[in-house]
Amino acid sequence: MRTWHEIRRFPLAVQLLLVNQFGVNTGFYLLIPYLATHLTENLGMSAAVVGVVLGVRTLSQQGLFVVGGSAADRLGARGVIIAGCALRTLGFGLFAWGDGLVVLLAASVLSGFAGALFNPAVRAYIAQEADGRKAEAFALFTMFAAAGALVGPLLGSALLLVDFRTSALTAAGIFAVLTVAQVLVLPARGTEPRRGGSVPADWREVLGNRPFLAFALAMVGMFTLESQLYLLLPDGARQATGWDGAAGLVLLVGTLAHLTLQLRVTRALKERGRRGRWIVTGLGLMAVAFVPPALTASGSGQPDGLVDGVLRVLPVLAGALLLSLGVMVAQPFVMELIPAYGRPGLTGTYFGVFYVVSGVAAAVGNTVVGWAMDTGGRAGTDWLPWVCCALFGLVSALGVAWLRRLGSLPAPSEPAVPATV
Repeated sequence: MRTWHEIRRFPLAVQLLLVNQFGVNTGFYLLIPYLATHLTENLGMSAAVVGVVLGVRTLSQQGLFVVGGSAADRLGARGVIIAGCALRTLGFGLFAWGDGLVVLLAASVLSGFAGALFNPAVRAYIAQEADGRKAEAFALFTMFAAAGALVGPLLGSALLLVDFRTSALTAAGIFAVLTVAQVLVLPARGTEPRRGGSVPADWREVLGNRPFLAFALAMVGMFTLESQLYLLLPDGARQATGWDGAAGLVLLVGTLAHLTLQLRVTRALKERGRRGRWIVTGLGLMAVAFVPPALTASGSGQPDGLVDGVLRVLPVLAGALLLSLGVMVAQPFVMELIPAYGRPGLTGTYFGVFYVVSGVAAAVGNTVVGWAMDTGGRAGTDWLPWVCCALFGLVSALGVAWLRRLGSLPAPSEPAVPATV
């Protein structure tokens, strides 16, 4: 009930965008995790072609975030959010009906570009509408995203009992409903269109902000380690138990932690010290999360019975819980600080550039983790990827601590206009 009252205190626009994020993640995760299987088993495509299709989708999103951010600044966040959801409706619809490579590539481009449009625009809109309560707004945003990330795969696995086309059409239908809801309900205020200057000039201004770029690079640990909820930790759970379903326990632990603790953690920390302190603390927790699995990692084969399997998976689940706690501590304050690096008219561009820089850096980090997993498996040093992740988190925490010591972290921006409820 307390969370519900907190949601009700925000403007209608923020409430709608919270529900929107739940729908976005539900639609995304009921389709994308099963796309590779569909392409290989149903359409008979090679692993190389599947890699191209999936890679084009990721590149279209990660590489074009700055375009979506600039569009939100120049055209207004509302229209960009609506356009992004409409494009994803079309892209996921093409996945349902397309069986040729050209159509599938078009679906990948549309789906990825859609994410590049609405992701920075949604964050820019929330940053504007939430005013002095940005941290709480982004905490709730994370909770709704986590709930969607849990519901999506469950719904997707159920729909796949029918066929992949049904799953894809359901995902497209979710985005169609979101599009209509935003057209009808999302207020036309928020981040208003900005005129004057040029988009290249905006990019030069943001890219010339050295403290901001240093902060974005320092956050590589957060994005790299958060993604291990879908890579290293599920693999560790499977290795520990010999049961593929153990990977779902990792996601369940992380999601339940976010749903039950996120808002409480953010509200408790907001009044106790500056934001930089808690970002460093969160990154430190994320680094520590990989210590228990590292200490118990073993390639000794299958567990000896149920009790042995439970004992072996507990360090991995403890790591998942600590990692989620670290994200809960750091992420809302990271989102709160990004707009404070620049003037209000460039909020979308700052979010876009932040996600491009951090996304590219995190891609490199994930490549290193993947290499460590392969190398550790061959050499019998199963602790190697866990130690790599701990080092990523430690380096990021030290990087932000250094920026904090230099005074390079801005204070959260103050509200310009009182929020309406």
